[in-house]
Amino acid sequence: MSRLRYVGESVPETTDPRGFGRVAVLAGGRSSEREISLKTGAAVHEALVSRGVDAVLVDPAHTDIGRIGEQHFDRAFIALHGPGGEDGAMQGTLEWLGVPYTGSGVLGSALCMDKLRTKELAVAAGVMTPDWVRLDSSESVELALGRLGLPLIVKPASQGSSVGMSRVEEAGDLLTAWRAAAALDPVVIAERCILGREFTVGVLCGEALPVIRIETPRIFYDYQAKYFANDTVYHLPCGLPDSAEDDIKRLALRAFRAAGALGWGRVDFMMGADGVPMLLEINTVPGMTDHSLVPMAAKAKGMDFASLTWRILETSFMREPAR
Repeated sequence: MSRLRYVGESVPETTDPRGFGRVAVLAGGRSSEREISLKTGAAVHEALVSRGVDAVLVDPAHTDIGRIGEQHFDRAFIALHGPGGEDGAMQGTLEWLGVPYTGSGVLGSALCMDKLRTKELAVAAGVMTPDWVRLDSSESVELALGRLGLPLIVKPASQGSSVGMSRVEEAGDLLTAWRAAAALDPVVIAERCILGREFTVGVLCGEALPVIRIETPRIFYDYQAKYFANDTVYHLPCGLPDSAEDDIKRLALRAFRAAGALGWGRVDFMMGADGVPMLLEINTVPGMTDHSLVPMAAKAKGMDFASLTWRILETSFMREPAR
């Protein structure tokens, strides 16, 4: 039974850091994205403290989250990436404990973490996504090759930051790519590779932030390119005509809402030669590091990193302890 009451998507603003009470910045955890989560958590913690918030870093890998209520935390900033933090599990724990938290709830987090369900919901909402085949047998491997052709993108359904993802250029490599992805998640997707430009749209409190175009010399925008490489180029403005940028923003918000996501996040697209935006995925806890995209887009609107973290923390006001 939840000990929180959802009070709606409207995100109130506060000017007094005391209004947040004592805040647990949850970072680290045990997922394959632990390293990046620790970087996100450290940046968020520093920003909140600089604004006078009573924030404490908490690593669920070394802390019994079930006792977080006993530590007198009034709310939580979720800076956990991947399974255990971005998939609804931590959100469910905080619901049971009665601790308001940032961002999407249990359902939206779980759905967006599942790339297969995200694609199905996007199609139902009228948002295009690259054609795909679920890989679960040698027959499905042959089906993917016949239906989708080459190259293909193979990805586990429940990992973020491109963990376990690979691009398949040769038919003989598809089985190996499937097995590598299946080692992380039994649900694996083979997706038609869209050759073109990659765009990302940050979402903050119901508004789409300026669109960023990503350019990398790598095979695709992988884990290394996202967090460490200095050869990735970010175009902001993105280079699209205003009407096309407005269109991709509308699609991002439509997909975000269809998946039940709330508060803040990031929606990624590919655009081929036909100019049609194709949804890749929705991130409900995007990175907040020096290479991260949401802070970059927020800065283009005149919002510095500390102001962004403050506004994200305000999304915890969408929930309050149940009476």
